[in-house]
Amino acid sequence: MELRVEGLAKSFGGLCVFTDVRFNLEPGGLMGVIGPNGAGKTTLINVISGRLAPSDGRVSLGGRDVTGQPAHVLSRLGVARSFQQTNIFRSVSVRENIARAIRFGRRGVQPGFERLLDEFGLAERLDEQGDKLPYGLQKMLGLLMAFATGPHVLLLDEPAAGLERAERHRVDAFVQHARETAGCSVLIIEHDMDLIRRLCPRVLVLDAGAVLADGATAEVLTRSDVIAAYLGGAEDAAA
Repeated sequence: MELRVEGLAKSFGGLCVFTDVRFNLEPGGLMGVIGPNGAGKTTLINVISGRLAPSDGRVSLGGRDVTGQPAHVLSRLGVARSFQQTNIFRSVSVRENIARAIRFGRRGVQPGFERLLDEFGLAERLDEQGDKLPYGLQKMLGLLMAFATGPHVLLLDEPAAGLERAERHRVDAFVQHARETAGCSVLIIEHDMDLIRRLCPRVLVLDAGAVLADGATAEVLTRSDVIAAYLGGAEDAAA
């Protein structure tokens, strides 16, 4: 299901967070969104997912105008998001966390879900309380809960944040599975440039509330204005 964003803007009083953001994410597509801290990346996801109302612009899903619809409505229509910090039910078991996500969802248990549980080391910890898990497993549980709702579109807010380097391949596996087995479109906000290069064929760069660049990742990340605004210099871009 295609996600289309046209002229989207968000302000809080006199403070403009971003303006005139435009892109489309085709069914099964994958794109990254990067930018310096304060560029409006998380606010963009909050607006698209219905947690904040836009100040201007339009969001459509599968050709249907969903601009300004609240989060619970968009979730039922197939838009799910993850969070930079862990966002699980901390006082109940892993099993109950997953069960709640499935009950909230729209399509039942997703294909290959049990295999993901096993790959991420959660299958043997189903009866463990959520807040007793190591941070990395809490993070992966949060991703799996978003997927368990049966989305058409997944909005991932820094899925690798806080993960050890050895754990980050799990994000790759998760994104690949969501696209290939469930046909999800995936938008990723991330500061891990290695992950963006590995996964995202396309990247959009936000800077100072505006779209600085949008295009093929390999090309965008070599642009001098992108390097100056975000990557910090030629040595960082090559690293």
